[in-house]
Amino acid sequence: MATLADIKQVPLQRVNEGRTSKAATKAPDPDLGFDRIPASRYTSPDFMRAEWERMWTKVWLVGGRDEVIPEPGDWMTHEMGSESFIFARQPDGSVKGFYNVCPHRGNRIMPKDSVGSSPSFKCNYHHWEWATDGTQVNIPDLETFPQLPGCMLHLKQVKVDSWGGFFWFSMNPDAEPLRDYLGVIPEHLDPYAFERMKLIDWKTIEWDCNWKASVDAFNETYHVQGIHPELLSWLDDWNVQIDCLGKHNRYLVPFQTPSPRYADQRSLSEMMVGLAQLNGLDPAAFEGRPRDLRLAIQKAKRAKEADSIYPYKDLSDDQLSDDYHYMIFPNFTMNIYGETMLLFVSRPHPTDPNKMLYDLMNFAHLPEDQPWQLPDHQTYAHGQLSLGLVLDQDAHNLPRVQEGMNSRAYDGLILGTQELRIRHFHKTLMDYVGADCADDR
Repeated sequence: MATLADIKQVPLQRVNEGRTSKAATKAPDPDLGFDRIPASRYTSPDFMRAEWERMWTKVWLVGGRDEVIPEPGDWMTHEMGSESFIFARQPDGSVKGFYNVCPHRGNRIMPKDSVGSSPSFKCNYHHWEWATDGTQVNIPDLETFPQLPGCMLHLKQVKVDSWGGFFWFSMNPDAEPLRDYLGVIPEHLDPYAFERMKLIDWKTIEWDCNWKASVDAFNETYHVQGIHPELLSWLDDWNVQIDCLGKHNRYLVPFQTPSPRYADQRSLSEMMVGLAQLNGLDPAAFEGRPRDLRLAIQKAKRAKEADSIYPYKDLSDDQLSDDYHYMIFPNFTMNIYGETMLLFVSRPHPTDPNKMLYDLMNFAHLPEDQPWQLPDHQTYAHGQLSLGLVLDQDAHNLPRVQEGMNSRAYDGLILGTQELRIRHFHKTLMDYVGADCADDR
């Protein structure tokens, strides 16, 4: 019987090497060394402030999903750190973004975490009013403001652009174009047709950890054996391709095949039996060779690509079975499959480095005739609801990680080669924050 060491040396098989896309090409691993990552990056208020001024206010960030504000006059608010923003659909179909602050007395103009539709934005304090393009239309008793000689005060804008069915924004007026910032990401991922997907679940959870601890948790599969042993029967956490892609990174995780760490390499687990049946395959045919199921599922999906609502015909064979898992710097993590996408957005707390907001969004390709409505955006504190077994396991563990980060006995992150994405993430972070930022306890 093959040993774990033997199986770890067996490369993943492909149905047809010619049906792999450019998105599967392995990028060279950068030499980032093996120094510890200081824990203060996760706990220090000073580092949090430097991070805000030098990174968050300079990069492109996701603002929202197009179908949340589909029609002219539709708007939504979005919170990022200490700032709040209004995004509004314009008559030409574009989206404009504004700081959600009244220039008169600093009141928030529209409610936080809200969605609506209106012909204008009116501050409820003194009824200063703006059109949805940000131009001011009325200041009551304007003549009593001699410092405003006949002029109006328009809302301050942020840069906005779109990709993948999302609108993105930057607080940096000199930010490079979004496509330049994304690099190879659109070329890799446009075949999934994210813009045709529908949002089917939308939650925000308050977690007691630094936002980077959340990013880290989903940037490596090394923890699967410890936190998620239930996944080992149908997820290969060892044969994982890691790639650093400019500012961003990814791994490609083989699904629908057992991990080399899984004890039974002969029988199909209950989950694997279900995957076979879901794809019209006889589970009995794979007894004694469960690792072959992954390729069989790829072939089954390929056979029905012409009649599928899913974009199978534009995807490589690997993309029909595996998790193409991308992290767009700094905080946008995508678990991508041929039929669905699971999205995590890790947002910093306004003032406390030991807290964060975790946005969880589920998307799916739906039949055109299937009724759909925008799900409610629900916000919870940690522990108030279940996110499902796997995410509950992560959510339970992360506050404990943050507690340990604050211990005087903890000397910083020790990262192995399976955690290359975390090290690359920190390299990109420090490219923004700068070496002159105090990085010790």
